[in-house]
Amino acid sequence: MSFANLTINELLNENGFDCECGQKHYTDLRYVEIGQGAINKLPEVLRKCGATRPFIVSDKNTYAAAGKQAEEILKAAGIPFTSYVFPQEVITPSEFEVGQVVMEWDTNCDFIIAVGGGVINDVCKMVAKVSGLRQLILGTAPSMDGFASNSGSMIHDGIKVTIYTPCPVAIIADTEIMRNAPMLLLQAGLGDMLAKYVSVCEWRISNIITGEYFCPEIAQLMRNAVKKIVENADKLASRDVDAVGAVVEGLILSGLAMGFAKVSRPASGLEHYFSHIWEMYALEKHTPESLHGIQVGIGTYLTLGIYDKLKLYKPDEKLALEYVEKFDPVFWESEMHRMFGSIADSVLAIEAKVQKNSKTTHPKRLKHIIDKWDEIVAAMNEELPSQAEIKAILESAGSPIVPKDIGIENDEVRDSLMASKEIRDKYIASRLLWDLGLLDKYADELVEGL
Repeated sequence: MSFANLTINELLNENGFDCECGQKHYTDLRYVEIGQGAINKLPEVLRKCGATRPFIVSDKNTYAAAGKQAEEILKAAGIPFTSYVFPQEVITPSEFEVGQVVMEWDTNCDFIIAVGGGVINDVCKMVAKVSGLRQLILGTAPSMDGFASNSGSMIHDGIKVTIYTPCPVAIIADTEIMRNAPMLLLQAGLGDMLAKYVSVCEWRISNIITGEYFCPEIAQLMRNAVKKIVENADKLASRDVDAVGAVVEGLILSGLAMGFAKVSRPASGLEHYFSHIWEMYALEKHTPESLHGIQVGIGTYLTLGIYDKLKLYKPDEKLALEYVEKFDPVFWESEMHRMFGSIADSVLAIEAKVQKNSKTTHPKRLKHIIDKWDEIVAAMNEELPSQAEIKAILESAGSPIVPKDIGIENDEVRDSLMASKEIRDKYIASRLLWDLGLLDKYADELVEGL
């Protein structure tokens, strides 16, 4: 059944959708409330979910934005609850924060309310995973696309990893609350959604090259979500409530797409890897990091510059074979230690398992790439806007555009592209560049253009 053009509430079909891709797509998300004043529906949604005593999790900022109001609404409705507010100024999605929630847990509670955006959401998803309880997200900013997903981005052993978790059963997105979030958070949501141009394209490319599963219906769902957001991007700077609502809808659709696919592939590609690596660098150096969506928006700008050139490239088999033949595992390992520091061993373990840099498998894959090059370029041309177009959209919202806008230096940008193919087993642009013998060249040219 075709579902790409359905509304959010129509997509919450508890029977799921039998798809021509061969899979059955479904979500455990059952209730979505978007609009001005949506927070007032909290008691009604909790009753529909069968919750009798929720455990509310927030940080200092999200408590002020919506947590306190949620408590007042629950008190007025006669619904008991326990509330925990993270005491620190900055929280990260790590084992420590999950432990904090567990240490304060009230065993009388039968439901979780996550008040906030990305980090609160991811931490509560992990608590839901280990406790077996269901979760509602009360969003405070349209800043990320994980609201409706069945996964969380967590820091584990120093590496940003995707951990699959239960999908929230309900989402409440009060656009009046969200439009008053700090402007950087609104811009972050835009950046996270612009990434979908790249993610859908790279999903198609990986399907062509590696045979990875690909669903045209989910891809179209993502295209529709991005289109709606881009059409409203120029209104974000004025905090237009309809524009904020459009971004929220797109972010929720993105999460549903990931859930339908059972992987994060429809929503993240190379642009997300730039962000993940910058977050790892910040952790390693104990320095502040920018918002994930802001980094992803910049990563999208960088990635589209790479694809602008790849669209015009014709593969050179001799160059590619010589490039990979010169690959030096000893030098590569030293580079991983230089780039990743204390977490290098985790990166090396990924390569030991996946063998991305194998000289044995490369020639066959390269031949396939060359044979399918016209099809690969067609996917780029059909899916991707130009770097200039993305720059104009980011500018319309007043968003940061280049790495230096957020304190990322050129040498870190170069390292990020080189390292991006090492941190996950996902076929993205940097792995295609390596296969074509272009990775070092494009990494140098990337920073020359900044």
